[in-house]
Amino acid sequence: MDTGQQRRAELAEFLKSRRARADRSAHGLPEVGRGRVRGLRREEVATLAGVSVTWYTWLEQARDINPSRQVLQALAGLFRLSPVETTYLLALGGHGEIAPARSSGMTPALQRLLDALGFPAFLLAADWAVIGWNQAYEQLYPRITSVPQQDRNLLWLVFTDAQLRQMLPDWEEQSRSFVGSFRAETRSWLSPAGDSGIVARVSEASDEFAAIWNERDVAGFRTRERLFRHPVKGLTRYEQHNLAPAEAPDLTLLIYAPLD
Repeated sequence: MDTGQQRRAELAEFLKSRRARADRSAHGLPEVGRGRVRGLRREEVATLAGVSVTWYTWLEQARDINPSRQVLQALAGLFRLSPVETTYLLALGGHGEIAPARSSGMTPALQRLLDALGFPAFLLAADWAVIGWNQAYEQLYPRITSVPQQDRNLLWLVFTDAQLRQMLPDWEEQSRSFVGSFRAETRSWLSPAGDSGIVARVSEASDEFAAIWNERDVAGFRTRERLFRHPVKGLTRYEQHNLAPAEAPDLTLLIYAPLD
């Protein structure tokens, strides 16, 4: 499956998932009969969005058609999508960046930046591979040094590493947040190589991840409190921040600023 086919397939599934979640009452429509799935019918979506039923059906069938930005924005409004979800929808429809950015990779300057920080910090590549960290992060999560390089990926570790899971008292909430952020922030899984990439690997290893991924939630990053069971300090609170280095905007610097 090439990138265009992968993109259209994801667009179709994303639209179907949001149509099924749509609030009928918000559009002045009566509730459907007993036993029917809540949400909107295709005919209703087409009418409300001002397109033909056949054309909208083609979208949900992943046909090779090119929806306009105006139509996609109308659908975003119809489904009450958040700004992050709208950006994701537009990208799937061909109005945004899909191809993964070329990775800048780790540099001595970035490692010096990490080392200069007195609190846990690490660096992620575009596919969420952990490519660098500082001593404070290693003290928080000692296993980072012994994890094989091919498994040193944040998405993989969150769903497969029992030690990391035990460190997170709110794992259920945080794991969902990570999946939503990964879908919103990365596009590498939509490339041809993505078929055998990190999403496929984690899906095979974790039924929990596969179930969450198929819900197709999209969540942008927000500064938030993080709880960890520190191996020495016990339960600790941090505030997570995500930054992009000016010289390597495809990388993400995650820092945990202490709150205690």
